[in-house]
Amino acid sequence: MYFRFANPFFETGWNRHSIQRVQITMTERFRVAGRGRFYEEVGAIGDVVQNHLLMVIACLAMEQPSGRGHESIREERVKVLKMIRPLIPSDVVRGQFRGYRREGGVAPESQVETFAALRFYIDSERWAGMPFYVRTGKCLPVTVIEVLVEFKRPCCPVSDEIEPPLPNYFRFRLNPNVTIALGTKTKVPGEAMVGERIELVARHCSSDEMDPYERLLGDATLFARGDGVEAAWHVVQSILDTPMSLHEYEPNTWGPREADRLIEGGWHNASG
Repeated sequence: MYFRFANPFFETGWNRHSIQRVQITMTERFRVAGRGRFYEEVGAIGDVVQNHLLMVIACLAMEQPSGRGHESIREERVKVLKMIRPLIPSDVVRGQFRGYRREGGVAPESQVETFAALRFYIDSERWAGMPFYVRTGKCLPVTVIEVLVEFKRPCCPVSDEIEPPLPNYFRFRLNPNVTIALGTKTKVPGEAMVGERIELVARHCSSDEMDPYERLLGDATLFARGDGVEAAWHVVQSILDTPMSLHEYEPNTWGPREADRLIEGGWHNASG
């Protein structure tokens, strides 16, 4: 949020006219870590989608706050949450890793998802018709939280290139380290007008930062407001109340293959 609003050159292209899609990944290598009974009650969607990941979408999609106080920031986030369409079955793929039903506290025939891939739409002038994709799960190859903002491709190849260049992107890694990266192209040495993909990276590392709960307790901006919580539950509740297929996937993979049908061109698999 800071990076966007502190750099105003973003605003001319931070919309559906320039951005093709946004992918948000929150994955974990471990299993349920002894929380089987709790996970049986919430699943992946209730555990992290309706709170953490919808909040990330709100921060990406919100308008400029009218003031510097935490209430003006929360107000803009809530506006986004209220404009997100409620999920429908065609926008969701649920998965469960092989072996989950043998975890302590888990029902032998559990239909709880440990993986979810979802597609969201925001009905606003800025974002109408542009998809926000979310993928989260247990027993995946890496533990990471990462956002990939993919811009639209140039309409024509550049000079000697046959194919249009790959799209530019911004990559925001939120955990385990903080990284902001710009994916772009630069000309390779020589006379031919052809390029290569490069990534410009800024990484922030600090040994004296507060742990997440210390930061949360000290900053009201990080708290969800009551109407924002209600709006987030409204987005996911219909899908929680709808029986849906559950696809099994092998541990240490990127989830069930059925998730690929949600997104043209494939998911961005974050590295460790």
